[in-house]
Amino acid sequence: ETVGTHLPGFVAWCGLGVGVAGTALTIIGGGNIMGTYLAGVLSNRFRQKNLLSLIYLARAALIAWLMLMPKTELTIFIFSGVFGFLWLSTVPLTSGLVAHIYGLRYMGTLYGIVFFSHQLGSFMGVWRGGRMYDAYGDYTAVWWIGVAVGAFSALIHLPIREKRLPG
Repeated sequence: ETVGTHLPGFVAWCGLGVGVAGTALTIIGGGNIMGTYLAGVLSNRFRQKNLLSLIYLARAALIAWLMLMPKTELTIFIFSGVFGFLWLSTVPLTSGLVAHIYGLRYMGTLYGIVFFSHQLGSFMGVWRGGRMYDAYGDYTAVWWIGVAVGAFSALIHLPIREKRLPG
């Protein structure tokens, strides 16, 4: 959510027009559709935890790439396409992992807890991002924290045991 909330402000901060921000969000939405579908397809062939780690690592690398590149319309659009592809692609993998490990009996409750925790993280990212921008007048630290969070997320998914628990 941090990207969806702060990308328009970041685009304006970079001196690009409002239309660039609107187009970027549209591109992200299109990427979400394709990325979510492909993640679901790939989850039938590869371990979901590994796909999740790869997605989080790719997000971190993509944000680092954005920070190191000149901020042009093309850079923003490339970032938006790839980020959109990665953003919601975690949903089918996370829900599939919960169902695989814990079964379907408590799927609604368990995925509700997972979703709630993601929303808390989203809230913190959006809120802290706004606070940091207000304090420093700059989005740089917000994006680099996003890189660190993505790398951390990639690492913590690797030890997950994709094995059905009894019960």
